[in-house]
Amino acid sequence: MPLFLEMVRQASASDPALARRALAGLEAYENTPRPEPRPERPAIARVGGAALRDHGGDGAPLVLVPSLINPPAILDLDDDTSLAAALAAGGRQVLLVDWGPAAARSGLDVGGHVETLLLPLLDAIGDPAGLIGYCLGGTMALAAAQLAPVRQVATLAAPWHFARYPGESRASLGRLWQQSQGPSGQLGALPMEVLQAGFWALDPERTVRKFADFAGLDPSSDQARRFITLEDWANEGEPLPLPAARELFEAFYRDDLPGRGDWAIGGKAMVERPSVPALHLVAGDDRIVPPASAPAGEQIVIASGHVGMIVGRARTRLHAALAEFLSC
Repeated sequence: MPLFLEMVRQASASDPALARRALAGLEAYENTPRPEPRPERPAIARVGGAALRDHGGDGAPLVLVPSLINPPAILDLDDDTSLAAALAAGGRQVLLVDWGPAAARSGLDVGGHVETLLLPLLDAIGDPAGLIGYCLGGTMALAAAQLAPVRQVATLAAPWHFARYPGESRASLGRLWQQSQGPSGQLGALPMEVLQAGFWALDPERTVRKFADFAGLDPSSDQARRFITLEDWANEGEPLPLPAARELFEAFYRDDLPGRGDWAIGGKAMVERPSVPALHLVAGDDRIVPPASAPAGEQIVIASGHVGMIVGRARTRLHAALAEFLSC
């Protein structure tokens, strides 16, 4: 909240009307009643607090791997935008990874989540599955495809070449990490609020403007409802375990171990071109994961932002591209 108010204050210097609308939008957002949460899906397997949740469908298993940042609900946000539902309707058994409480995985770095949680969950399925990973989950899915038998792997707005982030973005994330290490060390985790503040800082003008736009929406409209659902999702979630935060900010953002070919899991070096069929869907207007940071290989660029590719209008092209890839 303090960071958002500072961004509004800065906006007021050049556009006072925009700042007033943004504050009105924030007030409306905070005071809007929330709908009942979607029911939790049954788990077909559990490992160390993580679960593999059944999202329906028949056919070959397909595992959705969300990021460690923010809840997995973005992949099943509502009936209209659910990626899980679209894939299940296309003739796959869709399973969504739920990483579970941070306290249950407090000693795991990013690679440890792959080795200790994701690989045993995949093994519990019994048959080789397809993998689809979103954001950091795509980075992890690409690694898992090199450590377990899988059919194919697709990444959605996933980073691999962290050195290709804009210099100011990397510097901003580095400062965020330096400032948060003391409190995070005491907590044993990096709070979600700190991560969200970092993402806001990558594009402050857009953050202010989206709340200003929300102030003008009909509160009962589908657009307003989805804004509420998305903002709640973006501001919720488990903290990031300290070892995972350290690997993300130091080994990835600072040192670019994946992009240099120096990221290893269980002693095996991870590469960006696995031996199974792979497709990388890139959000062309992404500020959180710049298109240049995507893994090499077959790519499809979709004109959308990081989240809009999953739940916005661009999702129809995403669904079509995945359907074609999975049918091969």
